[in-house]
Amino acid sequence: MRLTLVHRQDCELCDQMAAQLVALGRREALPPLEVVDEDADPDLQRRYGLNVPVTLLDGTVVCRQRLDTPELLRILRIR
Repeated sequence: MRLTLVHRQDCELCDQMAAQLVALGRREALPPLEVVDEDADPDLQRRYGLNVPVTLLDGTVVCRQRLDTPELLRILRIR
């Protein structure tokens, strides 16, 4: 499994979600987290625009703008 955070520079919500994912990873077994810069990828810019941060699990959106911890953990348990 692959956990991805679509992130932008100077984005407070993005920084908050990244910190929350790191903290969650200390308590729960999470797949390795990859942080990708939306501004460096035109495809991600088209796909998400200003609707960041976005957490993806194997390329599927799990949550946008705010970390939905119960939903992420639910999906991880299913897989």
